Amino acid sequence: MKRYGWMALTAASALLLSGCAGGTASGSKAADSTELNIYAWAGEVPDAVVAAFEKETGIKVTIDTFDSNETMISKLASGGSGYDIVEPSQYAVQLLVGQKLVQKIDYDQIEGMDNLTEKFVNPQYDPDNAYSIPWVWGTTGLLYNEECTGGEITSWSSMFDEKYAGKVYMLDNMLAAYIVGLQVNGLPATSTDKEDIATATQTLIDQKPMLAGYNSTDYYDLVASGDACIAEAWGGSSVAQVVNDNPNVHYILPEEGGTIWTDSFSIANDAPHLDAAYKWLNFTLKPETAAIATNEGSMATANAGAAALITDDALLSNAAIFAPDEMLTKSEFIVDPGEAMTYYQDGWTRVKAS
Repeated sequence: MKRYGWMALTAASALLLSGCAGGTASGSKAADSTELNIYAWAGEVPDAVVAAFEKETGIKVTIDTFDSNETMISKLASGGSGYDIVEPSQYAVQLLVGQKLVQKIDYDQIEGMDNLTEKFVNPQYDPDNAYSIPWVWGTTGLLYNEECTGGEITSWSSMFDEKYAGKVYMLDNMLAAYIVGLQVNGLPATSTDKEDIATATQTLIDQKPMLAGYNSTDYYDLVASGDACIAEAWGGSSVAQVVNDNPNVHYILPEEGGTIWTDSFSIANDAPHLDAAYKWLNFTLKPETAAIATNEGSMATANAGAAALITDDALLSNAAIFAPDEMLTKSEFIVDPGEAMTYYQDGWTRVKAS
């Protein structure tokens, strides 16, 4: 999974604090454009979406992909990228806005915001959706094999239960691991408090001897086979597949909350094809367009109106794709921790060295 590029986030945060900025929107073309350049997460804009947009508008789309928010931020910060639309995750929206690398959306030119699922309207990381329009989303939670655990799992605390020693995996990712360390202690996953982070650090150090390891690549296969009982997991297509294929494997958001992420579309501040960018935003807000993200890409769309157009009911009922509302009541958006990143980095160094 590509969800958190946290170690590289420090450099991006430094750029934010230094006020680094890209170009301005003044160079954007007012006349109708015949092309659109998009910089997006690999695999998150299905070919069918692009084909439908090109057919409807006559605009030629070029998509380049990135594998981390930090790569995308760095590309825009260098200036002259030529991109019109970018696809940041929630904390990256904050960084892009701080660096003036994306422009405020003119909602006089937007139709379809009422199609969005309520939890993505006016989000914490982008009040009033001023700079971003959500596209797809997912969660961080627990994957477990009931045949291995001997029963239902509901809490992060199971990842600290000695009876599962050697059968537990944590994500090999700094702030993903801290989600568990913080929430199991009743602390917010978004905490920037030095003492909270110190508490979570010690919790992760204490947990480490019973782990099978830190793993962000094939943990879902290990759980599916029974080689692991429990793993911290990123919801998405790979986890959804093992849940769908093995009736003993379940994905949940733990009772402490888990977390939620979303990838959105924003307009680059120096977008050369501004009119085409707005056409893209309006097109992706259509329910029939958003449904393609799920039907073709097995991703959870942020568009509530798309639900009736999703052709496979198994996708809608799979918690690893669409976590049900009752699981989301305590979930938090992971946002940029700012200067508190130092506390996380220092703590993570201790955890890895323990």
